Amino acid sequence: MRLFRNLGVVSGFTLASRILGLARESLMAGRLGAGPVADVFFQALVIPNTFRRVLAEGAFNAAFVPLYARELEGKGKEEADAFASEALSVLATVTLVVVVAIQLLAPWIGYVFFPGQINDPGLFALGILLLQIMMPYTLCMAVTALIGGGLNSHGRFATAAGAPMLFNLVLIGVLLFEFADRETLALWLAIGVTASGVMQVALLVLAARRAKLKFTLRAPRLTPRVKRLIALGVPGAVASGVTQINVLVTSSIAMLEVGARSYLYYSERLFQLPLGVIGIAMGLALLPNLARRLRAGDEAGGQFAMNRSIEISMALTLPAVIAMLVIPQFLVGGLFEWGEFTSEDTANTALALIAYGAGLPAFILIKVLAPGFFAREDTATPMRYALVSVVVNFLLAVSLFFGGMGFLGLAIATSVAGWINVVLLARTLLARGLWRLDARLAARLPRQVLAAALMGAAVWAMAGPGTDWITDIAPALGAYPAKLIVLGAVVMLGAAVYGLAALAVGALKPSDLRDLVRRRPDSA
Repeated sequence: MRLFRNLGVVSGFTLASRILGLARESLMAGRLGAGPVADVFFQALVIPNTFRRVLAEGAFNAAFVPLYARELEGKGKEEADAFASEALSVLATVTLVVVVAIQLLAPWIGYVFFPGQINDPGLFALGILLLQIMMPYTLCMAVTALIGGGLNSHGRFATAAGAPMLFNLVLIGVLLFEFADRETLALWLAIGVTASGVMQVALLVLAARRAKLKFTLRAPRLTPRVKRLIALGVPGAVASGVTQINVLVTSSIAMLEVGARSYLYYSERLFQLPLGVIGIAMGLALLPNLARRLRAGDEAGGQFAMNRSIEISMALTLPAVIAMLVIPQFLVGGLFEWGEFTSEDTANTALALIAYGAGLPAFILIKVLAPGFFAREDTATPMRYALVSVVVNFLLAVSLFFGGMGFLGLAIATSVAGWINVVLLARTLLARGLWRLDARLAARLPRQVLAAALMGAAVWAMAGPGTDWITDIAPALGAYPAKLIVLGAVVMLGAAVYGLAALAVGALKPSDLRDLVRRRPDSA
């Protein structure tokens, strides 16, 4: 099945990027730690990231891909490229206006995003400067999102999926240098963020030229096609970016507690690994496939694609969830606890990871269920549910944070909001007859849970409280290398246990794994 082959390509590059990302965050933890400077840097970074996902990735994965595919199949490549050029011009213009406006208004916006630093002029000014430096990254990502959407529609997933590795490589390069203090390091990291965005644009432009896609910038015009894109893209942007919007809301509240933003950030990096590899990759691969089937009138094929997407995504997600729930401190300590990152930071980050881990299946299911609406050019329904999720997240976050739970309450609020979004999306798809749980999925989900539970018992025995691997080998290797080695060993052994258990209980079959790497007829 082509969906699985595309998923394999996207997931492979995304996995490589996320592994580099973990290396980057491990270096970040040792260099920046979880103190006030780290809080300010991570908060400044989350703002352009939010606009990137809402304005660029959300709008164009939700709206541009189906419309571009329609132009491509209905009117040919020349008209499709003309539409893409119109869309690129409008998107770039709007994003540029947003970037410049935020840069100019940053001294005032800072009171919203950096409330805990208002009484510390030095930190507050640093946050404003970091935000101003990193905002152009949003414009770069808007351009790469559109070009990447065009490449994906032509079945060329590799370059767009691999481009984010540049972000990690550039920041790793910065972190390898020595700086006089953390403030200077934060400034160079911010410069690296924007520089990596420019590099990604250059890479995607070259890939588009090789694919003979003629996307050009021109004077922005609200043509009928662009108006249709905006009508679909605005609600689609909100719907697709809901998780990031919730993170932005909770992160601003977290700035009122020293270290809280850092704890949430490092725990987010761990749960974002499976979310990026599985959820986002599945959404990117599913949407073009689903849109193509529905245009051909193949409703049964569309339902098959959604069921298989849920099946594969849950098979890959559940072991990660179990690991986050049973050995969170081991995972956090193995990756981050060195240099400026203390054992207390590990304990706090592990608490946040448990809360986020409980919501991970929801965050991934949103990426799988939302395309069921997007492929039918219905972006309004997911937007309404996303807004409900945002409101729930805000109210719960405020209640729990100021009710005594602090940063842990913020993570819980985000996960609860995610599950509410999933329930609303699934209920509507079922009510409209757009999706039905088929017999294969109903039979395999409980078996996947069983296989994940068996893996959980194994990793608990290997790395739960009371295990002493690290203390045994640390004298010979040094504490930090020992932790990484043990972490890698436990992850590989856990993956092996899960794989064997999944095959033994029928949660997965060898043919499913072959589908990820072998091209099969699209009707399969």
